[in-house]
Amino acid sequence: MDTIAKNVYIEERYLGVTLGVIVQPRGLVQIDAPPSPEDGRTWRASLMGMGGGPERVLINLDAHPDRTLGARTMDCTVIAQEKTAQAFRNRPNTFKAQGDETGANWEAIPGLGSVRWAPPEISFVERMILYWGDTPILLESHPGPSAGALWVILPEEKVVFVGDAVTKGQPPFLSYASLPEWIEALKLLQEPAYKGFTIISGRGGVVTAQVVRSQADILKRIHDKVEKLGSKKAAPAAVDKLADQLLKDFRAPAARQKQYAHRLRYGLNNYYARHYHSTSRHLLDEQ
Repeated sequence: MDTIAKNVYIEERYLGVTLGVIVQPRGLVQIDAPPSPEDGRTWRASLMGMGGGPERVLINLDAHPDRTLGARTMDCTVIAQEKTAQAFRNRPNTFKAQGDETGANWEAIPGLGSVRWAPPEISFVERMILYWGDTPILLESHPGPSAGALWVILPEEKVVFVGDAVTKGQPPFLSYASLPEWIEALKLLQEPAYKGFTIISGRGGVVTAQVVRSQADILKRIHDKVEKLGSKKAAPAAVDKLADQLLKDFRAPAARQKQYAHRLRYGLNNYYARHYHSTSRHLLDEQ
């Protein structure tokens, strides 16, 4: 576990997600959970000696399975943005693995078919503030990676957890994204209000301002290219070619090439279907 600021920690040993914990006089504010129940129990046990008060709360930065599958093992109240809460209302009670390979890390974890979701019990629309100690913890809606994406902001400690807004060293998840909103969120992250902040990616831990700029540049390039394809009413096959071109930008290690290629193809095809191609949207809905 790494110390980010006084009473603020991150953990990167679990597959697919960077976890956070904030120790407060009232208790522990946890940010996301490991994807597997076994890892969730291990993580929960490791928090027992962290100090702070007796209460616990878990914040889900979005609805992605990598960070929500293990929420039930945390055995505490779950908070999320309202769009994430809505996503859970549309899910069955038990997790069902997808037939398509999305390029997500949880797909490499066996035995997840019987995991029960832990839907958020508290949700908000724009902003929520937790007062569990002397300094506030701000939860703000910042859609882009998904409609329910949120940031956890510690203004006094100058730390911000941004979830999938920045994905360090790997392709972004695009299936349910809004690229214009995402680009705007990253623009905000580069403004003076966040100068001097430690930025925590939900997939990669601490990131520099240069990584944020690079993420914004990649998303702008993707947006420009899919806009051109959409204006030409290009067939979905053209999106696969675009995915192959973009993969080179990430310099993926050999062991991750296939996974990241799946992630880009799956994400781009879903994004294109939702925003530009009504026929493929219909086909995807039927699947």
